[in-house]
Amino acid sequence: MKYFEFKFSTNPCNETVNDTLAYVLGEIGFESFVENEEGLMAYIQCSLCDEEAVKKALAEFPIPDAGITYTFAEAEDKNWNEEWEKNYFQPIVIDNRCVIHSTFHHDVPKAEYDIVINPQMAFGTGHHETTSLIIAELLDSELKDKSLLDMGCGTSILAILARMRGACPCTAIDIDEWCVRNSIENIELNKVDDIAVSQGDASALTGKGPFDIVIANINRNILLNDMTCYTACMHPGSELYMSGFYVSDIPVIRQKAEELGLRFIHHREKNNWAMAKFVK
Repeated sequence: MKYFEFKFSTNPCNETVNDTLAYVLGEIGFESFVENEEGLMAYIQCSLCDEEAVKKALAEFPIPDAGITYTFAEAEDKNWNEEWEKNYFQPIVIDNRCVIHSTFHHDVPKAEYDIVINPQMAFGTGHHETTSLIIAELLDSELKDKSLLDMGCGTSILAILARMRGACPCTAIDIDEWCVRNSIENIELNKVDDIAVSQGDASALTGKGPFDIVIANINRNILLNDMTCYTACMHPGSELYMSGFYVSDIPVIRQKAEELGLRFIHHREKNNWAMAKFVK
């Protein structure tokens, strides 16, 4: 699957402007974001890209004094391990229990769970707030012998951690063929088994499950659209962990979930990003 890589330059270039820009772009189909010194890198599937929608979103940007310009091109299928090593990816420790790093890192901190990720695209390393929020939830949850679905798995970092904590069997699904290939590589790197990886969207869930735990770390619009498919492969008592949205989105996420018979348990938040846990 091909992606466009947009390079947005923001003025002022600060957390408020960049976070707001990511939110606005997420509303029109952008999937992943990486901050840099000039602003934001943003990625969208070529088939979903509408430049007029981008121009309209910037024209209606809710911070009136912000100046935003951009360029874009098709994202290269390049060596993202090298890119992350040079520019972005440093080891991360979550809740003093889980360390995430790549094969090129040295002097990695010791932790209860050691996960090796070699990203093949510019996201999925655990640094983004939504990923770290779900990792924290998984660290606090009882997973042993529970079947688990990681929907929109990316690098499969969440499925890998869940398997390390005893979840079995695990299923990882992503719409992006790059993510599927990278997931298989990362699973092998971490020497875990019983994680079945496949390519597809929510329609691929037909006939699968029921799962004891469903994870979906995607974005607000996809979650709202696909939540019916998630609940269809859950049984009474199954848990659903969702992230990829802002704290301000919790009411609309919760409303949809409760319409589908899910009960809100709690949420976590970090830098205005949120995850929410529900039980069927």
